[in-house]
Amino acid sequence: MSSFNQALTSTLGKKLIMALTGLFLCTFLIVHLIGNLQLFKDDAGKAFNDYAYFMTHFPPIKAVSYLLYASIIIHAIYALLLTLHNKKARPVGYASYAGNKNSTWNSRNMGILGTVLLVFIATHMSNFWWKFHNDEVPYIEYRTNLNTLETQFTELNASEFTDYQKFTQDGEEITKARDLYKQVAYAFQNPLLVAFYVLAMAALSFHLIHGFNSAFQSLGFDHKKYIPIVRFLAVWLFGIIIPIAFAAMPLYFFFCK
Repeated sequence: MSSFNQALTSTLGKKLIMALTGLFLCTFLIVHLIGNLQLFKDDAGKAFNDYAYFMTHFPPIKAVSYLLYASIIIHAIYALLLTLHNKKARPVGYASYAGNKNSTWNSRNMGILGTVLLVFIATHMSNFWWKFHNDEVPYIEYRTNLNTLETQFTELNASEFTDYQKFTQDGEEITKARDLYKQVAYAFQNPLLVAFYVLAMAALSFHLIHGFNSAFQSLGFDHKKYIPIVRFLAVWLFGIIIPIAFAAMPLYFFFCK
């Protein structure tokens, strides 16, 4: 086995891979949140549907999406490998062990939190990604008057829709799109799904607070100069702002739409 392979399969190597894939997923969350904030615009979903088309058809983003899927799988596999390694290294716990004194609740339950998030990802993709890519969502047409900027919309039948289109005709900008916005609005009328999303975002919060800190420790950024910045971002950005913003979306559609 080469020294490179040995490095990757060592405990330190596994932690490094976990750190890199985890930070990549954190970056994706920021971008994904910015795009999904279009759901709050009062435009019958036009901005969000444009965003959904762009994210699934712009070639560089499509390429990055494969890296995203790979990162999720690799992150989960290496998390499992590290967990099994740690259990094998210490099959019997210390008699005097007191978890709340030696580690945080987050770190002791990363496996449970990660499992919740994996179930969430599968649920999320089956409700939206799969249906969007397999034409199981409604279709819509927007007509925007280029003088007044007023937009009218009508639902399209499957026979009236071929693919996403945007063109100008008789002083109007006409957009025909898959109406993922309507699918989101429909899905979030289910109280059980909404409750699960909120629960998953709570799990995401705890998972990211510990994971973000641990990633930078694994990469060697544990100097006192960097620790306050990393902890601030872990708690406020990834532990509070991002999970609350994502949780607000199903709550918004359930209570306000």
